Amino acid sequence: MSHDLVIRGGQLVDGTGREPYAGDLAIDAGQITEVGRVEGSGAREIDAEGHLVTPGFVDIHTHLDAQIGWDPDLTPVSWHGVTTALMGNCGVTFAPCKPGDRELLAGMMETVEDIPKDAILGGLPWDWEGYGGYLDAVERLRPGLNIAGLVGHCAVRFYVMGERAVEEQASEDEKRQMAELVAQSIDDGAVGFSTNRFPPHVLPDGRSIPGTFADADELIHIARAVGARDGLMQNVLDFSKIDFTTGLLKDLARTTGGRVLFSFGVSADRQSGRNGAKYLEHLCEGGLDITAISQPRGSGFVLGVQSMLPARGETWRRLRQQDFDGRLAMIRDDDTRAKLVEEASREGGSELPVHQTFFMGRGETPEYTAEASQSLGALADAADEHWSETFLRLSLETDGRGLFTFRMFNQNLDALRDLFESDRVFPSLGDAGAHVSQIMDAGWASFVLSHWVREVGLYSMGEGIRRLTSAPARVIGLRDRGTLAVGMKADVNVFDPDEVAECQPELVHDFPGGAPRLIQRAKGYKATIVNGQVSLEDGEHTGARAGRVLRHGASA
Repeated sequence: MSHDLVIRGGQLVDGTGREPYAGDLAIDAGQITEVGRVEGSGAREIDAEGHLVTPGFVDIHTHLDAQIGWDPDLTPVSWHGVTTALMGNCGVTFAPCKPGDRELLAGMMETVEDIPKDAILGGLPWDWEGYGGYLDAVERLRPGLNIAGLVGHCAVRFYVMGERAVEEQASEDEKRQMAELVAQSIDDGAVGFSTNRFPPHVLPDGRSIPGTFADADELIHIARAVGARDGLMQNVLDFSKIDFTTGLLKDLARTTGGRVLFSFGVSADRQSGRNGAKYLEHLCEGGLDITAISQPRGSGFVLGVQSMLPARGETWRRLRQQDFDGRLAMIRDDDTRAKLVEEASREGGSELPVHQTFFMGRGETPEYTAEASQSLGALADAADEHWSETFLRLSLETDGRGLFTFRMFNQNLDALRDLFESDRVFPSLGDAGAHVSQIMDAGWASFVLSHWVREVGLYSMGEGIRRLTSAPARVIGLRDRGTLAVGMKADVNVFDPDEVAECQPELVHDFPGGAPRLIQRAKGYKATIVNGQVSLEDGEHTGARAGRVLRHGASA
């Protein structure tokens, strides 16, 4: 018997939590048809000796809603083994949208998620009004990955309430209309609904986005519609109001009778991880299906000569105005460098806490786990320099390519380890497609494999793969992806477990209009298969665009 594709001689990690075992995999017409020993030949065969063969990874927190218009390969996540991505998180989506509101929704995405508005307006066709129409437009783009989408509270609220959506409470009739609109969106393919109650997420005029202060009853109305359709409720929350937030999560889970997802993390305090794990157990008492996601490492702004700059002053302002070559030329000049140090040394000259900022190293892979003794502040103290001297010296020594990361979130890796011991939280939250010139976390899956599985051993390989595949697939509501089993869709990765890792981020200008973004490649991946077609081989796209729009309730 012949097959379309056979992956032969690897170690299978099937996504259920089972540990690796030797076997082959056969694929026909986009589905897995044999698992174990495959006797027949393949029209194409991949030699997986020395490699793991796993389900494709599922990224449940992206903002690729706009980028898909001009980058259907969906980099960087496609370089990191992701075969299915969930868009529409955090309440901000481009549908539903009345024709006159397009610029407003684009501007909101720009201020909340750092995606250039001009790129959004110019890079998408904007030929839809309802959410189903948006998914139709995405489908016509022929994405390289599978795409699922949430319908966002901001768009729904503005569609129903207009300008009143920003600061006013909805009437009972408006709550009913919003619930009906969400129900229609799910019927048209959205896998659920997302909302955002984080006040710093603002519109271009500085006001918090629609829905931030909505009455809980409004969300309960919507939750009834979501639950009736077995959809997902995704949340960004305000944990400064812990009692309200806890009650809201529980009420949403009880109302939907199903899956509720929210973003979470730890502080600098070691105890925060254990406390977070206990909090998750408390949330799920009584069998409630509430899941958290968190970045798998310290996360925040990426700084460097090719990226954001860390200080204020006239010379720093002029430095910002230069392209990369111009910046490098400026810092190579002794007099200019002295002015930069003098300005950064003034009161208020620094724009970041230097003891939370870390050099990412000179190697092929970034040093994301450096101890406090390796912070920019500590390195400056050890060298008897001002921190800006250290920043500029390391930048010069790397020809301007050296980068630094400000650990704003998840500062304590020990606390994060304690949190990740809970089965109620999964590593994720890469925010791919968002904060494109500021943050680069899209390689989160590769970090889980290199750090939490290979280096630390927090997860066995079987459990680590489960948390990247079948577990997030269940949260989205996908039943035909996430495991290696006969009849499942053939989304598959082949990688070297001893080599897989993130590479150093770099700044490119490939958005519409030449807008900048950070990208990050990976190492160790031999092949990524999407719906049975080889999408990436040895880290390079093959040109195959086999992704599908995964509409709720429909088989792709």
